[in-house]
Amino acid sequence: MSIQIQRKKTRQVSVGPVKIGGNAPVAVQSMTNTFTHDIPATVKLIHRLEAAGCEIIRVAVPDMPAAEAIRSIKNQIHIPLIADIHFDYRLALAALKAGADGLRINPGNIGSNKKVKAVADQARDYGVPIRVGVNAGSLEKDLRKKYGVTPEAMVQSALRHVELLRSFDFHDIKISIKASDVLTTLEAYRLLSSKTDLPLHVGVTEAGTLYSGTVKSAIGIGMLLYEGIGDTIRVSLTRDPVEEVRVGYEILKALNIRQRGPEIISCPTCGRCQVNLFSIVDQIESALMNKTIPIKIAIMGCVVNGPGEAKEADIGIAGGAGQGILFKKGKVVKKVKEKDLVKVLLEEVEKIEELRN
Repeated sequence: MSIQIQRKKTRQVSVGPVKIGGNAPVAVQSMTNTFTHDIPATVKLIHRLEAAGCEIIRVAVPDMPAAEAIRSIKNQIHIPLIADIHFDYRLALAALKAGADGLRINPGNIGSNKKVKAVADQARDYGVPIRVGVNAGSLEKDLRKKYGVTPEAMVQSALRHVELLRSFDFHDIKISIKASDVLTTLEAYRLLSSKTDLPLHVGVTEAGTLYSGTVKSAIGIGMLLYEGIGDTIRVSLTRDPVEEVRVGYEILKALNIRQRGPEIISCPTCGRCQVNLFSIVDQIESALMNKTIPIKIAIMGCVVNGPGEAKEADIGIAGGAGQGILFKKGKVVKKVKEKDLVKVLLEEVEKIEELRN
C-alpha cells in the first residue's frame, strides 16, 4: 500500500486552463532560454517542452520586442505562457495586451505604487494572475538591514508585496520565495506556508548544473512537497529546459504525487553483470522519454537482481552471458538474446500501452 502525502489546501488560481492550488495536481513548469523575440526558436523549444510534459512555460521579457513577440508565440503553442517582468511596468502592460496568461513580477523593482497599481488593474481586467516572485539576492534594503538575508526577510518581502497588490483590490496571487541555498529555501517556504493560504510556486533558484542542481532541487522541492507545501514547481538547472521538466516529474513520481510516463528501475551493476547495462538503460530511457503510460519497468544486470528484487515492476529484463530474460510481475516469460533485449522490451511496452488505451 502506497503512502499518500497530505497537501495543504490553498486558494486556487488559474493560469490559462491550468489550475494552481486547491485540489489541482502539482503543475510542472519551466522557462525558456531562447531570446523571446526570436519567435521560431522560442516556439520550437516550447514544443519540445510540451512533448516532455511541461504544463506552464515562462519567458523572459527584458524589452518591448520580447513583450510583443508573446502574441505570435501564444498562437503557436498549447500551454499557458507567463511573462517574467523586471524593472519596467510598461513591459507587463504590453505582455498582458499580447495575451500572456500570467505575470511574474517583483513589485518592489518595477517602480512606484502608481505603476504597480496600473499593472494590477490591467491584470484584473484581463483575468490574469500575478506571481509575487521574491529572490534572496534581491531583497529590499530595509529588510536586509533589519533581518539580513534570512527566511524571515524573504517572507516579509513577499507578504509586503501581496498586501500592496491587495490594496489595489487585486487578489489573484501566487507566491515564490527562492534562494540558491537549500536550507534557506526550506525554512522560508515553511514560514510562508504558516502565514498564508495563497498557492505557492516552489523551487530552488540558480540550483546549478545537471547533477548539483538536480540534487539540490530534489532535496529542497522534495522535502517541501513531502510536507504538503507547494502547488506548482520549477526545477532550475543550467541545462536544456527539457531536463528541468524531466527532473520535476521524477521528483513527483518519487513522492507518489504524480505519475507521468514510465518509471525505470535499474541496478547499479556489479561484477556479476555481463551485459552493457549502461547502454541498454540509455536506449530504453531515450525511446520512452515522451511516453505517458504509467508503467514500472525494471532493467537489471543479472538474474540475481532480476525478477526477485524487481517483482513489483510491470515488466522487466535481466541480462546474462549472451542472453537475458524477459519477466512480468516477477515471473519469467521467456529467454531473449542479448542483442534483442532492448527491442523485445520496447515491443512489450507497446503492447501494454495498446491494451491500456
